[in-house]
Amino acid sequence: MLRPAEPEDVPEIVRAYVDARSAAPMPPPIYPEKDIREWLAVKVIAPQAGTEVWVAEVDGAVCAFVAFTPTWLEDLFVHPRAQGTGLGTMLLDLVKSLDPDGFGLWVFEMNTPARAFYARHGLREVERTDGSGNQEKTPDVRMVWP
Repeated sequence: MLRPAEPEDVPEIVRAYVDARSAAPMPPPIYPEKDIREWLAVKVIAPQAGTEVWVAEVDGAVCAFVAFTPTWLEDLFVHPRAQGTGLGTMLLDLVKSLDPDGFGLWVFEMNTPARAFYARHGLREVERTDGSGNQEKTPDVRMVWP
């Protein structure tokens, strides 16, 4: 079930983010989990203008989430136990339906599974950086749809 995120979802959103990021070929988060929780809570409880957060719920548990604006996909994370079940595709399709004029995102160059996922779903790579512009200082790739 896909639905807009609610404040009570924040702990499960944080868990999905932290666990998915730990399981992926990504640099570790540079902030402690407490700061991650506060950052994600703001996205859900008091989002910046135009930001939406949706969750994918399975058997009453939040297993994935997406945060996006009309032009940018900020976060899409699926808990490792739910990867490969179609939740990521469902959330990405939701963003496409709500942002039909297109959007962009950044993905770490080293995260080849995520890059392949986005490419399979029609996003294309348009820019690569050496990572000097991101907090992790890790090379990244900007992808766009359509």
